[in-house]
Amino acid sequence: MAKSNSPLILGTRPIGKLLLQYSIPAIIGMTVTSLYNIIDSVFIGHGVGALGIAGLAITFPLMNLIVAFCVLVGVGGATISSIYMGQKDTQRATYVLHNVLLMLIFNGIMFGLVTLYFLDPILLFFGASAETLPYARDFMGVLLLGTPITYVFIGLNNIMRATGYPKKAMISALFTVGANIIIAPIFIFVLKWGIKGAALATIISQTCGMIWVLHHFLDKNSFIHFQKGAYVLKKRIIVSILSIGLSPFLMNVCASGVVIIINNSLLSHGGDLAIGAYGIVNRMLTFFVMIVMGLTQGMQPIIGYNYGAEQYDRVKQTLRYGIIAGVCITTFGFILDEIFPHAIVAMFTTNDELTDIATTGLRICTIMFPVVGCQIVITNFFQSIGKSQISILLSLSRQLVFLIPCLLILPIHLGTNGVWASIPVADSIAFIMAIIAIWIHIKKIQKKNSFVHEPVQ
Repeated sequence: MAKSNSPLILGTRPIGKLLLQYSIPAIIGMTVTSLYNIIDSVFIGHGVGALGIAGLAITFPLMNLIVAFCVLVGVGGATISSIYMGQKDTQRATYVLHNVLLMLIFNGIMFGLVTLYFLDPILLFFGASAETLPYARDFMGVLLLGTPITYVFIGLNNIMRATGYPKKAMISALFTVGANIIIAPIFIFVLKWGIKGAALATIISQTCGMIWVLHHFLDKNSFIHFQKGAYVLKKRIIVSILSIGLSPFLMNVCASGVVIIINNSLLSHGGDLAIGAYGIVNRMLTFFVMIVMGLTQGMQPIIGYNYGAEQYDRVKQTLRYGIIAGVCITTFGFILDEIFPHAIVAMFTTNDELTDIATTGLRICTIMFPVVGCQIVITNFFQSIGKSQISILLSLSRQLVFLIPCLLILPIHLGTNGVWASIPVADSIAFIMAIIAIWIHIKKIQKKNSFVHEPVQ
């Protein structure tokens, strides 16, 4: 019998049990990350006010870019280190760890300094007005100073997860959020530091997480740990890291571009509070999307292993269960957002005008939300079987080909509601495209007699 931590169980253990075993830790990690962002918005909304929420929403594209340059190194390094660990090559995995650390520090310092220098023009380009610019500047001014800390924490946490410590990686995320929940209200409500206090609480909590992660890699009992003489940048490792991290990097850059267009469109048609409303809507949509992303992270090793082993019935069953679970998650989000929008928005603000705009936006944006879970699962399915080009196409086309044209056309005729309506329209088209893509792929496999023809029971 295969041990519980042996990869052999991926081809033998019941799919349902495997999905629970692999997805739950990832879902917890993703949920924690989303809560991290929601907590900041809630504290800022009640401690700073409606313009504080709007100022925070202005920073979303910049925060997406921060994440983009972080995952460019962190995701690539985690993937390569995991491969080397599978090959029992701990020496190369150790070099990857040190290269990732050096690259994260360099990226963090350079991104932080360059962005700080041009911060005001960047924020104005992102949709800031004279009223919201001070809030956005105060928040990002602090956050950018802590960019190296953010990068080292997130990047090395990915390495820790990939080298055999998923629970410790989950604990570091939980610990960071817990620290933020304690520190943020003290800085905002007690010390009256406003939006700067929220940003400072974020950096301090991430510092706590970084110390935890660094302690892990300083421990010589860890599979991979810091070693003297390994702090040498190697061209081959750097190229491999960047090539693998390019896909999530581009996705985050595109997401940043989309948010810039949304912010500027909302500023033109609805003003600062409309941008603040999007900040609330975005947090809620992202929360459920991140849960589905956690599900797909758990699906990836199951699908990849069985696809490689040509056990296509198990691949189909995993995909089927994943789609059902993904749709259930986003449908639950749809029901909550459609039935209790006022209660949800009230968590973030007490401003009546902002509440009305955000409530309308939440209801419109989630009209097609149930199918979003299916689209995300299918997109990640192609990545899991090594067809990353299809996965990137499905993901980027939703943002570049479908969403951006809608954002440029619909608001002209519908105003602010046109911005909100662009999201479900793009989701609908992306869902149809994903269904067509998976149908064509399965048909091709069936012609080669790789997939069984009868449906999985």
